[in-house]
Amino acid sequence: MAQTLSLTDAAAKRVAWIAEKQGQPAILRLSVEGGGCSGFQYKFDLAGAPDADDAVSETGGVKLVVDPISLDLVSGSVVDFVESLGGAAFKVENPQAAAGCGCGSSFGI
Repeated sequence: MAQTLSLTDAAAKRVAWIAEKQGQPAILRLSVEGGGCSGFQYKFDLAGAPDADDAVSETGGVKLVVDPISLDLVSGSVVDFVESLGGAAFKVENPQAAAGCGCGSSFGI
C-alpha cells in the first residue's frame, strides 16, 4: 500500500509499550464507526494480525492496520499520541474531516 496512513514516532512507541504490557503484537487497528457527536468516531484496538484486505503501514516496527471501508474515511491521516494536562490519547489528523469535536474522537465529512 502507498503510505496513505502513518503513525508518528510517539504513537508507535505508545502502541509498542501497550502491546508489550498486554503480551500482544505491536499492531494498532484503526477503524471508523457511525456515532459520536460529529457523525463518525475513531476506534482503536490492538490486533493479533492484519486481515488479508487491510491497508498496512509501519513505523518503528509497529504496524497500523485499517479495513477497506474505514480507509475511505481516513486515507491520508496521521495517528499521533498526545499527552497533556487533560490526559493522554491517540489523535487522528484526518485531512478529510470537515468537522470535528472538542474531544477529538469523532469527525464529520
